[in-house]
Amino acid sequence: MISKKNNLRNLIPQIIIDALCVFFSYWLAFVFRFLPDHKIPFMIPQQYVYAFNATIPWITLICLAVFAIFRFYSTMWAFASLDELLQIFYGTTTACVIVAVLGFNVFPNTMNDPNSVRISPFPTLVYIMGWLLTVFLVGGSRFCIRISQRKGGGKAGRGEKNRRVMVVGAGEMGSMVIKDMKNAPQSKGIPVVAIDDDKKKRGTRIHGVKVAGGRESIPRIVSHYHVDEIILAIATAKQKDKREIINICSKTNCQLKTIPALYEMLEGESAPLKLRDVNIVDLLGRDEIKLNTEEISGYLENKTIIVTGGGGSIGSELCRQIARFSPKKIVILEIYENNAYILQNELKRRYPGLDIEVVIGSVRDKARVEHIFECYHPDVVFHAAAHKHVPLMELSPGEAVKNNVFGTLNVAQACDKYHVKRMVLISTDKAVNPTNIMGATKRICELIVQYYSRHSKTGFVAVRFGNVLGSSGSVIPIFKQQIAEGGPVTVTHPDIVRYFMTIPEAARLVIQAGGMAKGGEIFVLDMGEPVKIVDLARNLIRLSGFEPDVDIKIKYTGLRPGEKLYEELLLDSEGGCKKTSHELIYIGNPIPFNEDTFIGDIEELRSVAGVDNVKMMKIIHRLVPTYTGHAEKTDLLADDNTGE
Repeated sequence: MISKKNNLRNLIPQIIIDALCVFFSYWLAFVFRFLPDHKIPFMIPQQYVYAFNATIPWITLICLAVFAIFRFYSTMWAFASLDELLQIFYGTTTACVIVAVLGFNVFPNTMNDPNSVRISPFPTLVYIMGWLLTVFLVGGSRFCIRISQRKGGGKAGRGEKNRRVMVVGAGEMGSMVIKDMKNAPQSKGIPVVAIDDDKKKRGTRIHGVKVAGGRESIPRIVSHYHVDEIILAIATAKQKDKREIINICSKTNCQLKTIPALYEMLEGESAPLKLRDVNIVDLLGRDEIKLNTEEISGYLENKTIIVTGGGGSIGSELCRQIARFSPKKIVILEIYENNAYILQNELKRRYPGLDIEVVIGSVRDKARVEHIFECYHPDVVFHAAAHKHVPLMELSPGEAVKNNVFGTLNVAQACDKYHVKRMVLISTDKAVNPTNIMGATKRICELIVQYYSRHSKTGFVAVRFGNVLGSSGSVIPIFKQQIAEGGPVTVTHPDIVRYFMTIPEAARLVIQAGGMAKGGEIFVLDMGEPVKIVDLARNLIRLSGFEPDVDIKIKYTGLRPGEKLYEELLLDSEGGCKKTSHELIYIGNPIPFNEDTFIGDIEELRSVAGVDNVKMMKIIHRLVPTYTGHAEKTDLLADDNTGE
């Protein structure tokens, strides 16, 4: 009830103002029509005065009715822009055309004055001028509302200081951001300056905001304009440029925000003007990855897909990416039900027509795996289920073997038995010359894929890549927690480096590699340039608003068991990589191994895994000759035959 009363209170003044605008538009039209004749308004010929008085109520009602049809009274004019201007033009033009048509055909027949003009009650020029004046007055009244709201809209609540904002990028996105901030009454930020590297834009203004310089001027301009916050409106810029700009901005002590990355907008994950804080992904991510959608659709569209470990970091992103290619069904195989349940709800919300099922189970359970394959008869399997935490697996090597090696073996055997068209194994750069048990087990997984690719009609392939940013248990969440606690941020070694890739980037390339697979390949993803972990820590500290080694200390703790200073993507024996049709995907040359004894060694490994760690390590060294880990632990393991 209160809402209806408020709406009525707002509506009545608008209608009265519009009625007055229509009245004065046609009255002034008469004035202007007869001014050239050196007459004043009250000297307008009597017949036209009579016609005006007789028809202006009908003209006003017609105009108000047309305005209502064109939604003049349901539009928020405080946010009026070009679309609303066109709405005013079309509405007033339609109303004036109707008035003119009725003037020439209906109104003359309603005149009882013998002196009235029979063709039309008004001169033709009055209709034209009346239309122009109606557009001007009706439109002007509404844009006065917009201007008054805009002047007060940027103000924050009483006693609250506004943030002064610099917008980086004076293109279309920058224009949208500035316009949105100026139009939104609830906005607490005031755009005071913009910067752009395009020298042609320097000195110009965008929605009244001056473009004052390029990226090299950011520190000076921040100081001159007393900027509190910087918004990056450069979603389509190359990643190299983004990194450089973010590095410059991070040294100004301003709060950094950005519009969503291009892939977020394309995939509907975020609206263009939904700002978020700049994060480490913006610094380390790469340019948008272009996919061959035709190649991908060919093996995913209308197919049943199983993703093992589907609730994990990589597995869940694979499910999200696969869902875009209209599969017949996605089966999420996961042992941890909470993550799988959350993912299932997300996918059902985003893809209401998609058939999604969550199956709880472990890839270590051979009978369970076979039962799932028998029920669903998948066409494609993405095998992402694995233990991946290096230090934890060093303490429980038997569990790493049972989950990684025999989980992969169970899935591979089920793929072979139930004639799956393609199986894609998610591998890691730690499988190359492994110094830890996790890497060694993943190398054995690659050998399983190579073995079955030669003894099965299923196309078995592996995709090898490095660390993914923000995955569960990775350095980013750990660093964030340490920063939130006030530090110190712990880094194992000042020279340790790693390859990094964003989770969506990795998932896209895995799916693309699956589309290229013929069987037996180990695809190697181009990870870009390696990143020093200490630099990563410093950047994250700056993005959190602190100064490294001043506000937040960095502490070196020493390399952990099984940890390398740097990771490799290829074995020496694999030689170089073959190029593929995708610039970021390569194929490693297969390494010969003894296929005659391979299955026997695997079965022997099964019999001792978690039972006799000494024998287990000997078999692993036999299967993976490049494995150099656990040598110093032989005596300890000899005393602990359970391995757990």
